Formats: sequence, C-alpha cells, structure tokens
Amino acid sequence: MRWTSLLAIYILFWAFSVFLVLPFGVRTTAEAGGEHVPGTAESAPHEFSLKKVVVRTTIVATLLFALFVANYEFGWVTAGMLDFADPANAVE
Repeated sequence: MRWTSLLAIYILFWAFSVFLVLPFGVRTTAEAGGEHVPGTAESAPHEFSLKKVVVRTTIVATLLFALFVANYEFGWVTAGMLDFADPANAVE
C-alpha cells in the first residue's frame, strides 16, 4: 500500500477516534463543584483540555490503525469472510 493511502486511512481513523474519545473523562460543573453559569447547558464540561483529547485520540487511532494494517498484511479477515448474502446459498 502506498504511503499516501496509509496517511489518508490514518487520518480517517484519527477523525473517527475523536468521537470515541470525547465522552470519556468529562466532568460537568456540578460534578466539579463549581457554580452553574446561567445560559449554559447543565451537561456542558466544566473544563476542556484539548491536549488530553489529542493525546488520547492519537493513542486510540494508532492502535486501531495498527490493527487495520496488520489485518491488511496478514489477511485475518477478508471481504469473502464477510459475505453473508451469498447468492449461491440463497433459498428460492
């Protein structure tokens, strides 16, 4: 696989991983013991650390990407294994 394809796939894994990582470690103002500011949602995070999110996302994306590349190289799961609607086995 070309390095540009690998880079594009890694970026996709990273973007997907952001949404996996965002909900973890969030503390609301009530949980943090702070005072609620009128006009903000009660579920809004008390503090947002972009650095923590980027580091966690990079770790998760790298692990998922490594699994993807290993599967690509070693062929653990192929497209043929996922073909559950095989027309040869269809009941008429």
